[in-house]
Amino acid sequence: MAEDVPIQRPRGQRPCGIRGLPSPMTDPRNALRRDLRQARRALPAKERIAAAESLAGRLLALPFLPGRGHVAGYWAMDGEIALHAWQMRLPAGLTYCLPVVDGAAANGDGRLRFAPWRPGEALVANRYGIPEPDVEPSQLLEAEQIALAVLPLVGFDDAGNRLGMGAGWYDRSFAFRRDRAAPPWLVGAAFSSQRVPSLEPEDWDVPLDAVCTERSTHMPGEGTG
Repeated sequence: MAEDVPIQRPRGQRPCGIRGLPSPMTDPRNALRRDLRQARRALPAKERIAAAESLAGRLLALPFLPGRGHVAGYWAMDGEIALHAWQMRLPAGLTYCLPVVDGAAANGDGRLRFAPWRPGEALVANRYGIPEPDVEPSQLLEAEQIALAVLPLVGFDDAGNRLGMGAGWYDRSFAFRRDRAAPPWLVGAAFSSQRVPSLEPEDWDVPLDAVCTERSTHMPGEGTG
């Protein structure tokens, strides 16, 4: 799909500062990140394709899947489980969005914004080399306007704790969910091999409402389905 989409060069903004988060060079969870990412990248293509199809079915079966509104996904990179099958099977009332880093950088708050995107529409590579919609700032949506967001992750546990890449984008963007009920619903997407026995949450971590893998759906406090 990416080969059919025009992707421009990175815009070149420097990453914003990350207040309160450990430096990527000193974060003690980096060893776990490295091992999980390596295992994720090693999965064979056939297994990845089948996993993406199975994941789509589980995401569509979530009891809190909205009937209308904007839902956010991500552009899979670094071996992340893909969301294309879910996007193509979304109900007609839902609009698929991708996160925007560089297009929102002028706000200076280190939060993601989101923009609707369909296959074939223009993309631009952000500072991390990840494609994002090439839209005007006026077209961007705030995190509070999203009905459900599917988040990439490096690792997760049954309590809904998420281990990300360490830059804090999603934790800053959805920080309001720490003391406010959904929506937006926050759902992690992962391969089952990314499940770990336990993660020690940090003060800034935003817990997930569910985690879907190709094999099961994990609902904190409700068990695994």
